[in-house]
Amino acid sequence: MEEAKVPHLGMSLAGRILIARPDFNEVSPVEPDFTSTLTLVLEHGSEGALGVVVNQPSGTPLADTFPDWEDLFADPGVIFTGGPVDGDALIALGRPSQVRGDLVLGAHPVDLDEQPALVRAQGISAIRIFAGYAGWYPGQLEGEIANNGWWVVDATIDDLFTDDPETLWSRVLRRQGGELAWYAHYPADPSLN
Repeated sequence: MEEAKVPHLGMSLAGRILIARPDFNEVSPVEPDFTSTLTLVLEHGSEGALGVVVNQPSGTPLADTFPDWEDLFADPGVIFTGGPVDGDALIALGRPSQVRGDLVLGAHPVDLDEQPALVRAQGISAIRIFAGYAGWYPGQLEGEIANNGWWVVDATIDDLFTDDPETLWSRVLRRQGGELAWYAHYPADPSLN
């Protein structure tokens, strides 16, 4: 197995993706189930880290809750399960059409209390909404990486706004090459092989 790269003290992981290793729940049994997840780190520093899971669409259509925003929804127009923390909290991120935004990967924070026309005027071409988030207290994420719970890789804005989240875990692994690419074909239940 590939050895985890532990971030240096003070090195921010914001804008990177955490790939949950296939054996994540064996490595970190007290954590919620992150099996086959990709978590985009939005913030990381001395006070801990915050991210959203980018490959867990829910079955809740956005049009039911936010009908005025429908023409801005990134496919597949559903709310994503952003993580196990505060499932009532909504995080909305916008994809810029040209100008880079204020957040990781050039994304924009989107205030859902604003009028959609104002958001469009800011150059937002699509939005993705997450219910809940993943959070780590200071040093927790670094410890999980050191214990080989996560692989840390570069992210792209297309990862955040993919229209095919179900295959994203495999696609991100494949583009890493080497040993990590092999895991793209890892079975959901290896005991059945």
